[in-house]
Amino acid sequence: MDDLPAGGPSAASSKAVRYTAAPDAVADPRMHIESFTSLPATPLAGQACVLELLLHVDEALVFAPDVGIELFDAGCEQPTYRSNLLAQVHVGWLPRGRYRARWLCADGMVAQRVRASVHCQRAMHEVFIAAAELQFADPGIAALSAGLQGHWQIAAIDNTPALDQLSWHRGHADWFFRHFDHAASVITDYMLGNSSLLRGRVLDVGCGDGITALGVALRCQPEQLIGIDPFGGFARLPEIVRSNGLSADVIPDALRFMAADANRLPFADDSFDVVLSWGSLEHIAGGYQQALREMRRVLRPDGLLFVHPGLYYSNFGHHLGEFSSEPHFHLKKTPEALRELVLGTTPDYIDRSGEFASPAQYWQWYQELNPISVAGFEQELRALDFEPWRVAIRSEDRIEYSPELLPYPMQDLATLELYLSCFNRKHHPGSVPQARLPDNVENFPKPTTL
Repeated sequence: MDDLPAGGPSAASSKAVRYTAAPDAVADPRMHIESFTSLPATPLAGQACVLELLLHVDEALVFAPDVGIELFDAGCEQPTYRSNLLAQVHVGWLPRGRYRARWLCADGMVAQRVRASVHCQRAMHEVFIAAAELQFADPGIAALSAGLQGHWQIAAIDNTPALDQLSWHRGHADWFFRHFDHAASVITDYMLGNSSLLRGRVLDVGCGDGITALGVALRCQPEQLIGIDPFGGFARLPEIVRSNGLSADVIPDALRFMAADANRLPFADDSFDVVLSWGSLEHIAGGYQQALREMRRVLRPDGLLFVHPGLYYSNFGHHLGEFSSEPHFHLKKTPEALRELVLGTTPDYIDRSGEFASPAQYWQWYQELNPISVAGFEQELRALDFEPWRVAIRSEDRIEYSPELLPYPMQDLATLELYLSCFNRKHHPGSVPQARLPDNVENFPKPTTL
């Protein structure tokens, strides 16, 4: 994607180019078209051709930047052929800089007129940025050939970070991707349906390093997003964004962080339209029930809650994957053997955007984990007048039972992840019915730790 040859200086010599910018481009700049050319200057049937746009991203970041082309026959007002970049190439976002986008047609193309347009996502909606047209001079040009095929390429140029260095290209092995790209998209789009409430006041409880909160803030552009966490890891956010090809000014003024305890949220009742919690409830030492009550208190009536709690009995529930790959080893080993494993093993560290913890810290965090299960957690939410809206559950393909696992329910062992969004119905206490559970459901305690 990044090794495209440059276009020639005479590429646009035989046609006029018209540029059109979005009405608010001056007041609210995002990106603009520097040039639009064709190679060769006069495309011919049977001869390979390239349409090339040089783009400049003016903002610190734009989401889902897309380039489209439309080809018109002579005398036609409706395009005969359309194609767009994102239909062929995944581009999650682009940082500030310069880019070359190309549409290549090996068999050649003929057209009286070609229009290119640029769009991006802003505040959960697609917005038009700019357009440019190439008008070919030959009035006798042939009609577009049937079955025209072309493919897209895009590359960073000059000193702009290469696309293969950006998190959306690196994928799930990358910490920044898993939180800025994946988690933020799951929350805002998949689980909250791009609700208009996300444009209001949003609270992220247990925001950690702040990467997910940043992803939500940039996608939704809320009135305010506050991230709280007692450990202050969010102080590293400017350093983290710079190491991921972004400038520190990508952090918006509407996003701020506080060192605060989820059990005593420093906000008035009904302060927020949306409350988020991604992978934090299981870490609240001493239990998370008071934190849920506080989240209910500060969330306005009919506001939205999103939660993604770690499930203790799942294969990921221990948060100790850097010490062993054995399935459910935290349920199989005695507390003594598990402690010896953690404290006596050098972790096989995964990427956490430059953060590393000691084995002693991992062991402390493990001992503090809350034993959350899907059935028990659902009961607790309903009892607090949270009405389920959307639920997504990811499960194992298969569980291999061993004698140590026999006491644990199949559902708890097989359920890997829970994603849940709810409406806060606290203004109608008792209106959310309790879920009907099978008679044989029991609450299994977490194994005793040292």
